[in-house]
Amino acid sequence: MDEILGAILSAIAELFLEAFLELIAAAVLELASRAFLVLFASLAEAIKKDRLLGSVIYALLGALAGALSLVFFPRPLIHHSTRLHGISLLVSPMITGFVLSAVGGILRRMGKRMTPIATFGYGFAFALGMMLIRFMFAK
Repeated sequence: MDEILGAILSAIAELFLEAFLELIAAAVLELASRAFLVLFASLAEAIKKDRLLGSVIYALLGALAGALSLVFFPRPLIHHSTRLHGISLLVSPMITGFVLSAVGGILRRMGKRMTPIATFGYGFAFALGMMLIRFMFAK
């Protein structure tokens, strides 16, 4: 019974820790994209017009963030001793996408300029790219 409870708690902790790490990386990307928005205005227009291109770009940026996170956190955030390992590949990006979408809604209501990552789709793509790299290469 204790093993089952430990496995469930471990899986829940993994989901929330990975989502938290993705949110921190997305926040850094949000700030950086605001700073470089003027420099990359044509790229920003291409992303707005072509959602597939935007999703690929944000997934690649997520993969880059995942690779960078391996420098600081080379091991998984939670030791994987359960059969539920890998569920965070879907759930964690969904949590990140929902949170970024909520942040985007708040920014819109406040009249602030919103970057594309503050939407569910692009936030999900970014987090999925990050999770895939961490899932494959964290030792």
